[in-house]
Amino acid sequence: MQFSSRFATRVSMLALVATAGAPALAQEIADDPPATGQAQDPDSENVGTEIIVTAQRSRGSVDTDVPPVLELDEADIASYGADSLADLITQLSPQTSSGRSRGGGQPVVLVNGQRVASFRELRRYPPEAIEKVEVFPEEVALQYGFRADQRVINFILKDNFSSREVELEYGASLEGGADNGEVEVSQLFIAGPKRINIAGEFNTQSMLTEAERDVIQTPGSQPTVASDPDPAAFRSLRGESESYQLEGSFNLGLGEGADSKAISLNLSAAQTNSRSLSGLETVTLVAPGGDSEVRAVDADPLTRLSRSTSVSGGGSYRQPIGDFEFDLTLDASHVESESDIDRRRDLTPLVTQAAAGAFPIDGALPTVSTNGFDRASSRTTSAAARSTLRGSPLLLPAGEMNLTLAAGYDWQQIVSEDTRTALGETVLRRGDINGAANLTIPLASEREGFLGFLGELNLNLSGDINHLSDFGTLTGTTVGLTWEPLEGLTFQATTINREAAPGLSQLGDPVVQTFNVPLFDFATGDSVLATVTSGGNPLLPASSQNDLKLSANYQLDLFERTNLLFEYNRNRSENTTESFPLLTAEIEAAFPGRVTRDGSGRLTALDQRPITYAERNSERIRYGFNMFGRVGKAQEAPQGGGDGRRGPGGPGAGGSGGQMRMDPAQFQQMREKFCATEPGTAPDLSALPPFIRDRLTNEDGSVNEERVAQARERFCNTEGPGMGAPGGPGMFNPEQVAAIRETLCVAPGGDTPLDISKLPEPLRQRLTNEDGSINEERLARVRQAICQGENAESQEGQRGGGRRGGGRRGGGGGPFGGGDGQGRWFLSLYHSIELENEALIAPGIPVIDYFDLGLPRHSVDLEGGVFYKGLGTRLSGRYRSAYTIEGSDPSGANDLSFGDLVTFDLRFFMNLEEQGWLVGDEPGFFKGTRFSLGVDNIFNTRQDVVDGTGVTPIRFQPALIDPMGRTVEIEFRKLF
Repeated sequence: MQFSSRFATRVSMLALVATAGAPALAQEIADDPPATGQAQDPDSENVGTEIIVTAQRSRGSVDTDVPPVLELDEADIASYGADSLADLITQLSPQTSSGRSRGGGQPVVLVNGQRVASFRELRRYPPEAIEKVEVFPEEVALQYGFRADQRVINFILKDNFSSREVELEYGASLEGGADNGEVEVSQLFIAGPKRINIAGEFNTQSMLTEAERDVIQTPGSQPTVASDPDPAAFRSLRGESESYQLEGSFNLGLGEGADSKAISLNLSAAQTNSRSLSGLETVTLVAPGGDSEVRAVDADPLTRLSRSTSVSGGGSYRQPIGDFEFDLTLDASHVESESDIDRRRDLTPLVTQAAAGAFPIDGALPTVSTNGFDRASSRTTSAAARSTLRGSPLLLPAGEMNLTLAAGYDWQQIVSEDTRTALGETVLRRGDINGAANLTIPLASEREGFLGFLGELNLNLSGDINHLSDFGTLTGTTVGLTWEPLEGLTFQATTINREAAPGLSQLGDPVVQTFNVPLFDFATGDSVLATVTSGGNPLLPASSQNDLKLSANYQLDLFERTNLLFEYNRNRSENTTESFPLLTAEIEAAFPGRVTRDGSGRLTALDQRPITYAERNSERIRYGFNMFGRVGKAQEAPQGGGDGRRGPGGPGAGGSGGQMRMDPAQFQQMREKFCATEPGTAPDLSALPPFIRDRLTNEDGSVNEERVAQARERFCNTEGPGMGAPGGPGMFNPEQVAAIRETLCVAPGGDTPLDISKLPEPLRQRLTNEDGSINEERLARVRQAICQGENAESQEGQRGGGRRGGGRRGGGGGPFGGGDGQGRWFLSLYHSIELENEALIAPGIPVIDYFDLGLPRHSVDLEGGVFYKGLGTRLSGRYRSAYTIEGSDPSGANDLSFGDLVTFDLRFFMNLEEQGWLVGDEPGFFKGTRFSLGVDNIFNTRQDVVDGTGVTPIRFQPALIDPMGRTVEIEFRKLF
C-alpha cells in the first residue's frame, strides 16, 4: 500500500534484514518517484531482491505540516525530573504558553494525536509512561476544533506500561514559619488502547503570619498599650489549608483494524478547606481628659473560613467514518464554595464608655461580644459537549486539503448568595450553542512537485459562531498562512477577529469583603489597611478582538538539535473585561465609585471587581531558542545472541549512535515467530522491534490487518523475491548492512567528503550524478530513511529491554531515557518585550499606559538541565525589568520605583537504583526510586521598592511582596 508522499518514507529494519540492502536502498531514492495516487504495478516495488516498506507518520504524532515548537523523546523527558505530566507542563511553560495573552495560558492537551475529554484524565500519569512530547503553535489548535489562542501539547504514550507510584513531599521556607506536605499514590496500566489510572492526593499547608516575618505594622493600627496582643500575630501572610483529591480514568479500544473505536471515562472529586486571619479589631479610645490610646479589643482575630467541594467527570468516544475521524467529548463539573467571614463588632458603646470615664483606657477592657459571621456561597455547575469531524476530503496538486468541523453545546450556572445583601439567591445561567469549521489548503509543495520553487505553502481558514443565551450571537474568523521556503525554516502569519463574552464567573462570582488588606495609596503616599471587595460584576459587556500574529521557526543542526523562534503579537480589543488595576490617581479619577475615603481623605475601602475598558491595545515580541544535546559516550551493544535486552548500564539492541545490529540467528527467530500464525489470524508481534510493531498497528494499538498481510507476503514467503531461503541470493547479510550504515550514518570529520566507494554498485549509482559527484538531495533522503529511522527504532528497542514494574528501562540504566548510555542536556531561553500596552477607559479620558501601572517591559525565562547516569539537575530563571509608577505629588515624593527582579530555582534529583556506590549491586527497596531536592529562589531575592525619597513604603516590605522567600522541598518517589 502506498501512502501520500507527504508522509515520511523510510526503509525499515525489516526491509534491511530481509534483503542484501543495496537494491532496496537504490529503489528508495529513485529519481522519479510516482506521484501520489498514481496507479502502480504491484510488483514494481520488487526488483530482484528489493523490498520497500512505506509508513505513515510515527504512531500518535499530530498530522500537520506545521513544525513543532518543541519535541522531547524519553531521554529528554527524563532530564526534566518531573513527577507527573502536570509538573512537566509547568516546567515547559516557556514553550507551552501562548504569546497572544488570551486563552488562559494553558495549552490544548492531546494524547496520541487525539482529543481528550479533560486533562485531568492523564495529569497524574508518570512521565515514564510517555514516549514522546510534541508542542505546536496555536494554529494547530484549529485542526482540533479549538480557537487559536492556546498552544498544543501532544503526549505519545508507550504501548505497554504499568506502574504503581508513591510520592512523599515536604517543603518549607528557610526563614521558618511555613511548611507544606504532600502524599500522592497512583496506579497506571497501559496496554495499547486500554488504559486505567487511579490516583489519590493529600496536601497540607501551614499558616504564616506577619509576626513570623517581623512585618512593620501600618501606623495607627498598632496598640499603644504594651499588654495588648500584637495584631501582626493575627494577620496571615499565607493561610493554612488542607485538600483531598481522588480521581480515576478508564480508556478502552473497541474492535480492531481500520474500523476500531475508542471510549474513555474519567471522574474526579476534591475538597479544600482553608483558614486565614485578617488581624485584630482595634479602636481608638479617648479619656475624659483628652488622653487617647489605640487598643486591641481582644485576642480574637477576624477570621475567614473557606470550603470548596468539587466533582468532575467526562468521557469521549472516537471512531473513523470513512476517511474522516469523529470525536465526541463531554466534560462536566459541579463546585460548591462557601466563605464564612467574621463580622466587625459595633465598638461605638465602648468608645462612649471610655469618653465617660467608665474604665481606664489603658487598663482591662470590658468584654465585647462577637457579632457572628457573614457567609458568601456559590454553586457552579457546568457541562460542555463537543463533537469534531476531521479528515482530508480532497487531494489537491500541492497535497491533501484538511477539513475540521466542530459543533457543541456548553451550559453553565452560578447560584450565589451573600448574607450581607438583601438580594437573596442570585442565579446566572448561560447556554452556548457553538460551531466551527477549519480548512487547511496546500497552495504549493516542493514535496508534491507543485509550484515547488515556493517551498511548502499552506492557507488556513477558520470560522466559528457562538449563540449565547445571555449575549446573543458572537462570531469569529481566522486566516493564516504557513510558509516553509527552506527545509527547517517556517514562517507563519495569522489574523484573528472575534467577539467574546465575559466569563460567567466574572459576571456572577459571590461578592466577598476582606478586611485589613495592606494597600498603598498613591494619592497620599501612605500605606493603609483597607477593606477590599472582590467578586463578579453583572454589568460587563461583550468585547471584540482583532489580533495579528507573525512568527518564524528555524531548525538548526546545532548540537543534537536546536530551534530558534520569533513571535510578534498585536492585540486590539474593544469593550474588554479586565481585572481592576493598581489604584493610581488616574484610575481613581476614572472609577471614583470604586474608592472610599474617610473625612480625612484616608483610603478605607476599595472595590476590585472586574472593570470594562473602551479600548485595550498591546504589542509584544518574543524570541528565544531551545537546545538539546548529549552527555558522555554512547555505549557499545553486546554482540550476537541474546534477545537484545540491555545489560547493566548498557543499551539494548542498539549500538553506538543507535545503529541496529542483529545476527542471522536473531533474525530467523524473529521471522519464525511472526510467520508461525495462519494467514487471517493476528500474528505474534511481540518479537518484532517496537518501531515495526508501530507500523503494523493502528493508532489505538490494534493490529492493522492490511499492513500485516503485506508484511506476511514479503516476510514469510521464502520463495518470493527478496526474502531468500537460507543460502539464497536474498539471504540476510549483516556485514553488508553494517557497512552501508557505517558509511552513510557516520559523518566524516571536518571538511572530509563522504566516501561512498564501499557501497554496493547499484546504490552508488543512485547516489551520484552523471559527472560522478554526489547527489546531495538523494543522499539526504537515504540518510533520513536509514539513519534517522533506525535511530528511532534503536531507542524503541532499547526501551524494551530490562523491563521492570515502573515501565521500561532507559538510557543510563534508569527508569527513563533513550537507552544508549548517554545523558541529555537542554537549554531554553526566551525574551519578551512589551512594545505597547495601553487602555482607554472611555472617550474623552486620557489613555492609560500600563507601563505606568506596574507592567515590566522586559521579561526573560530560562530553563536548563542535565541528566546523566541517574543524576540530574535543573535550573529555572526569571527576570522582570524595573519600572516606575508615578504618584499624584508633582515633586515625585509619591512615585514608586520597582527594581529589576531576578530569581533562580534549582532542582537536583537522583535515581537511587543507579547509584551503586549508595545502594550496592542489588538496589532492593530502592529499585525504581528517586530522591529530589529543590530550592526555589535560591538567592532569596525580592523586588526592591522605594518611593521618591528612597524609602520603602510599609506596604512594599519584602515579606509582604514574597512571604516565603527561599524555600526548600524534599521529595521521595517510588515506582513499583
